[in-house]
Amino acid sequence: MSQYSQDRLESRIEQAINTMIVQREIKNPKLGQFVSVTRVSLSKDNAYATAYVSCLVQDNNNLQRSVDALQRSAGFIQSRLGAVLRTRNTPQLRFEPDTSIFEAHEVNRLIDSLNPEKQ
Repeated sequence: MSQYSQDRLESRIEQAINTMIVQREIKNPKLGQFVSVTRVSLSKDNAYATAYVSCLVQDNNNLQRSVDALQRSAGFIQSRLGAVLRTRNTPQLRFEPDTSIFEAHEVNRLIDSLNPEKQ
């Protein structure tokens, strides 16, 4: 599969999962309110997909709880993806926390602390 096709499939998976989260199709009470999938990474053979999950409220406990809730619902999400994607095989889903937004905020805070003029 070409890189363009793989990127397009990753984008469709990300969009479909985010739509399920926004429309509250995933009925897990442990799933946080402000959760989104920031990116999806497919294996070369499209058998596995890793979805990176971010949370607006930067609490590690809340983020991990939401990732665990999505992982428990992975079978349901995968079956819905099969209907949406209409590909021969639906990739097996794995969810990982994406802390890049939190880390970028920390870097900005450290840079701001070095500049005494702003304070």
